[in-house]
Amino acid sequence: MISVARQKRHFIRALLCIAACAISLSVEIIRPQSISRLEEGLRDEFLRIAATASADSRVAIIDIDERSLSELGPWPWSRGKIADLLEALFGTYGIRAAGIDIVFPESADREGDERLASIAAHAPVAFAQIFDYSDRRPPLRIGSPVATPMPEPESLPLKAYGYIANYSGLADTARCVGNIGYFPDADGVLRRLVWATAYSGNVYPTLTWAILGCALPSSAAKPVAPSAIGSDGQWRIPFRRSDQSYTVVSAADVLSETVPRELLQDRLILVGSSSVGINDQVSTPLSPLTAGVMVHAAALSALLDGDIDRVESGWLGPVWIVVSLLVIATGIVLLPAWINAILLLAMASGWLAVAAWLVGMQSNLSVTAPLWGYLWLLLTAVPYEWAKAQERSRRLIQSFSHYVARPVLDEILRRDLEFSLDPKSLEVTVLIADMEDYTRQTSRLSLEEAADLTKGFLDCLTRPILDGGGTLDKYTGDGLVAFWGAPLPCPDQADRSVAAALAIVDNVRRFNAGRVAQGGATVRVRIGIESGIALVGDLGTPFRSTYTAVGDCINFASRLEASARYENADIVIGEIAASKLTGYAPQPLGTLPVRGTDRRISTFTVAVPEASGLG
Repeated sequence: MISVARQKRHFIRALLCIAACAISLSVEIIRPQSISRLEEGLRDEFLRIAATASADSRVAIIDIDERSLSELGPWPWSRGKIADLLEALFGTYGIRAAGIDIVFPESADREGDERLASIAAHAPVAFAQIFDYSDRRPPLRIGSPVATPMPEPESLPLKAYGYIANYSGLADTARCVGNIGYFPDADGVLRRLVWATAYSGNVYPTLTWAILGCALPSSAAKPVAPSAIGSDGQWRIPFRRSDQSYTVVSAADVLSETVPRELLQDRLILVGSSSVGINDQVSTPLSPLTAGVMVHAAALSALLDGDIDRVESGWLGPVWIVVSLLVIATGIVLLPAWINAILLLAMASGWLAVAAWLVGMQSNLSVTAPLWGYLWLLLTAVPYEWAKAQERSRRLIQSFSHYVARPVLDEILRRDLEFSLDPKSLEVTVLIADMEDYTRQTSRLSLEEAADLTKGFLDCLTRPILDGGGTLDKYTGDGLVAFWGAPLPCPDQADRSVAAALAIVDNVRRFNAGRVAQGGATVRVRIGIESGIALVGDLGTPFRSTYTAVGDCINFASRLEASARYENADIVIGEIAASKLTGYAPQPLGTLPVRGTDRRISTFTVAVPEASGLG
């Protein structure tokens, strides 16, 4: 039967695991904002680890960088210069389509505006406009927004309150226009693009979709929207490629036509700026600060790769939480603490690997939910198990410190023998020793002399028992009961008991020599030894705990000890113990009747050296 204390421990362990499961499931279901930054930070780390630097030969970036501004003049450039840049890209370099990550909200020079509007009407160029998602008063409204036709999104588009669009002449002629307005997360990191924006009854696409739509023939089907778009109309960009994957060419080199044609031919081109002065810098999962055009490059690559779907894994997180915590709960009951620590670490590592894969598949599950449950167990179950282990150690030390030698106690603690006190049937060898005629010996002594005699004699008996790895069961006034084979197994228990008996005889011989020198009388020790099966363990009561052995072998050892009175031997050994001796040669003494039967058992002794160094 399971003890009440152990049932209580199992109950507390179960409560801790249930609480861990509840914590993890609540994080998975509720998604509290308080841990969103940690959640997103872990996702970002997965993306950084998995991002590839392999070159994307389909997309290139024309950068209006610091060198371009230095050589060609400060920003803003004239519309004629922008027109020159686009004409060079389409004429000299034969690009497939272009996307301009720049908004032109006001008219500039008439000739340049007309050239730019003409290019917008005839070339596959997607221009940009910015929608504002903040409810300002008054609303931001500059330029003329253009609603490029797009398939109706399955999810609701994100509502905008204002805009910064292109000047009316460009807006009237542009075939493709896309939104570059964004809605960063609370930590300022841009992880999502607004796929569709709702404003004034129209739906406006993102610049990335507009570029692909512009590059396709008018008769071709429009690009498919990612299934990973959220309920707010935003798409979490996969960010498969690092910024180093993209070919970046300075606008100055394009205008001077010094770029090799094959570097840009048939590519989709994004025109943007990394210049600090133009102030188009954003933070992404891959970089704390990068040009905003890089976000559109990452989105464009994902769409070209067909990386638009996500793994629907809403069930995986809760299943992992429940199953893993059940495994851990079982381990807490059945396995040692250090194995449970490894198991907890293995579960956390396994989940991180699964979560990294799911993040790559654009899954929307919580990547930290199971980790909170594991953290709860680390902060509660581990200290609880440690405290219980310390309590068991203290109980073992308290229970065995007076019964066994320190090396035996250290071995018990090293093996973490949690159930050492539980009664169990074990093969043991029992040694019972006492003083012959104790009453007659002490009757002629004063109380103080009798106490000194008793303590000195018991010291002669006890030291060899503990030094030989035996367990001291009890003192019997003028003697003791000891055994080998519990709490630790002892294959040579019979030989150890005989060695202890010989050491006891030698100690008593030395003890007598000291008494004679002080004018006292000698004493005789009688020892009985027998082996057999006994019930060993804590056989006490709630009022007093005692670690002892009960069985026929104890009774036989007592009779053998008593029979030494009539034998010319201080040590009398039973036939079972004698049969187990390997280091000593047993010498027959005779037979002893078994009480209540007609059977007799053989008795033996061993030779006791006249003078030895034992003890």
